[in-house]
Amino acid sequence: MTSTQLRKDAARNWDRIVAIARELVDEGAALQLNDVARRAGLGVGTVYRHFATPEALLETVAAPCLEGLAEHGRRALAGTDPLRALEDFLSRVVEAQVTDAALAPVTAASTDALPRTAELKRSLTTTGTELLDRAQAAAVIRPDLVAADLVPLMCGIAHAVDIHGGDTAARLRTARRYLTAFFEGARTPPRP
Repeated sequence: MTSTQLRKDAARNWDRIVAIARELVDEGAALQLNDVARRAGLGVGTVYRHFATPEALLETVAAPCLEGLAEHGRRALAGTDPLRALEDFLSRVVEAQVTDAALAPVTAASTDALPRTAELKRSLTTTGTELLDRAQAAAVIRPDLVAADLVPLMCGIAHAVDIHGGDTAARLRTARRYLTAFFEGARTPPRP
């Protein structure tokens, strides 16, 4: 067997492992590497060669969502309306938490298994902070809201949506309703 065939096999195995992990996460199942190997029809050693820990695999599953959020953040930073940019970015973050079961545990983890995950999380935090600072400088967001409030508030909204339940469409409607209430309270009141 040539090294090209081996690389293709390894790439197929990696794709299969990540796809199975995605299915398990979406089902709400705990991500155990032995379970992934069994379900993928691969040896446990093969899975461990690709992913040393369940956390590394979970972060790999969440990576496309994190990358998408980072890209959305870059576009929001390029926007000219500070209020709209902040609201749009935070809305996208909550919508991602509501629709991607891998995102919440990865963003809530205090340590990261993969350097890229840490980089993306820092980028999202920096983006949120910059967008908040711009909105406050424009006097469209309350000055007492601090950057450290954003993650707990967005996670809180996502958690409230989880408690409310429903299918994806219903959960997104609930998230938008909760976000509207949050944004109305966060905006600077108009001056008389």
